[in-house]
Amino acid sequence: MGRDVCRDPLRLVLNLRLTTHTHEMGSTSKSVVDMIEASSKVHYSGFHMNGHISGVEPSAALQGTTDIQRQPFVIGVAGGAASGKTSVCDMIIQQLHDQRVVLVNQDSFYHSLTEDELARVHEYNFDHPDAFDTDHLLSCMEKLRQGQAVDIPKYDFKTYKSSVSRRVNPSDVILLEGILLFHDPRVRGLMNMKIFVDTDADVRLARRIKRDTSQNDRDIGTVLDQYSKFVKPAFDDFILPTKKYADIIIPRGGDNHVAIDLIVQHICTKLGQHDLCKIYPNLYVIQSTFQIRGMHTLIRDSQTTKHDFVFYSDRLIRLVVEHGLGHLPFTEMQVITPTGSVYSGVDFCKRLCGVSVIRSGESMENALRACCKGIKIGKILIHREGDNGQQLVYEKLPNDISERHVLLLDPILGTGNSAVQAIKLLISKGVPEGNIIFLNLISAPQGVHVVCKKFPRLKIVTSEIEHGLNEEFRVIPGMGEFGDRYFGTDDD
Repeated sequence: MGRDVCRDPLRLVLNLRLTTHTHEMGSTSKSVVDMIEASSKVHYSGFHMNGHISGVEPSAALQGTTDIQRQPFVIGVAGGAASGKTSVCDMIIQQLHDQRVVLVNQDSFYHSLTEDELARVHEYNFDHPDAFDTDHLLSCMEKLRQGQAVDIPKYDFKTYKSSVSRRVNPSDVILLEGILLFHDPRVRGLMNMKIFVDTDADVRLARRIKRDTSQNDRDIGTVLDQYSKFVKPAFDDFILPTKKYADIIIPRGGDNHVAIDLIVQHICTKLGQHDLCKIYPNLYVIQSTFQIRGMHTLIRDSQTTKHDFVFYSDRLIRLVVEHGLGHLPFTEMQVITPTGSVYSGVDFCKRLCGVSVIRSGESMENALRACCKGIKIGKILIHREGDNGQQLVYEKLPNDISERHVLLLDPILGTGNSAVQAIKLLISKGVPEGNIIFLNLISAPQGVHVVCKKFPRLKIVTSEIEHGLNEEFRVIPGMGEFGDRYFGTDDD
C-alpha cells in the first residue's frame, strides 16, 4: 500500500513542518509547533463594559482591549433575620477553599445613629430599608468589581456606630449577605446569583432571642417587643416580597447540605467559564482545546490561503453546529441492538430548520446539512448602512417556521444590530424566542450584551469571545471580512 498523506497539519507530528502550496503562498512554511505555541498564549476571559452597547462610542468600543479586568462572581444571600444566611455563606466559603472568596455583610452599612436616635434607640427600626447606607454599599461593591481593595465599615451593635473598618481585597467570588439585599434593584443588578434562605418563623425567632440575649446583652422582653413591633412587620412588608427575585431558595438554611453542595458545584462551573457566561446563562462558549485554538490561529492568519481558510473554518463551524444541536430538546427511546440487547437512548428533535444571514451565514449551511439530513434552510438579507442603519432587504423562510426550532447562522457577531433585526423577524413570524439558537464562530462582547439583554431566552453558541470592536466597529482581533475570505471575493 502507498503511504497515506495526511492533509491536516494539526494531525502531523509536532516536529514536522507545514508547507503551503507554492502557487498560492510561495515557499513560505510554518512550524506546527510555532502555531500551537502562538495559540497557547493568555486567553482573555473577560471584558468590562461601562457604557451603553447600542450605538457604542468608539472609545468605549476600544475599552478593555489591552487591559481586560476579570469580573468577580457575585452571590447575594438574603432572607429573614436569623434565617441562617451567615451559616450558608460560611459553608460556601469552606467548600470553595481553592478560590479567593470574601464576605460582605449588609449589616456593616447601617447608618450610625444620631444623639436623638440613640436616646430613642428602642423606637428605631433596624429592619427598614432606610436604615442602611445603600449608596456606600454600592460604592464599595463597584470598587471590588473593578479589582480595587476597599475599607468596609464595622458596625458596633452596642454603640450603634461605625467607628472602625476592615480591609477587603478583590477576589474571585464575593458573597454579599443581608436581610434586604434584594430590595434595591441597584444592588440586585450586581449579582450573578441570588439565594434566598427560607427558614420557619419560629426557628428564626428562637435563634434571634438566643443571639440578642447572649451577644448583644438584651433582655428577652426587649427582644420580643422589637420582634413584634419591627422585625416581623418588616419581614412581611420588605423581605418576603423579595423572595420572588431569588434564583435559588434554600429551605432550612445551613442545615440543607444538599443545596449547598449543588450551589458550590454551580459556582465552580461558572468560575471556569468566560466572564460573559457568568452574566448571561444563555451564552455558551465551546470548550477550548489546542485543536480549536490551532484552527483559530490558522483562519485568523492574514497569510492563510483560501483553501486552508475554508477547510479550517468548516471544521470549526461543524463543532459549533454540533454543540448547538446539543441544546435542542430530545425524547427518550429504546432500540434493539444487533446483539438482541436493549439500548436506552434518545431521539433527535424533528421540527428543526436553519436560517442563514446572507452572505457570510451561507458558509455555515454545509455543516448544518452534514449534521441534519434534509434540513430546511431559510435566508435573511440585511443591508448595512453604517453601524445602526441595518435594513431588511430579503427574507425567504419555511412556511411552518413558527412550529420549528431555528438555528440562526452568522459566523461573526459584532455590534449585534444585524442579529437583533434578524431575531426580531423570526419572532414576528411566530417563532418563540426560546426556540432560537444563534450560532457563530466569534462574538464581540458588545454584540453579546446587546443580544443577550434583549433576548434572554434565546441561546448563543460561539467558539470564542473577542476582545472588542475598533473605531470602525470591526471585530478585533477578528479574522477580516469572513464572507470575502470564505467565498474568494476579497480584493486580492
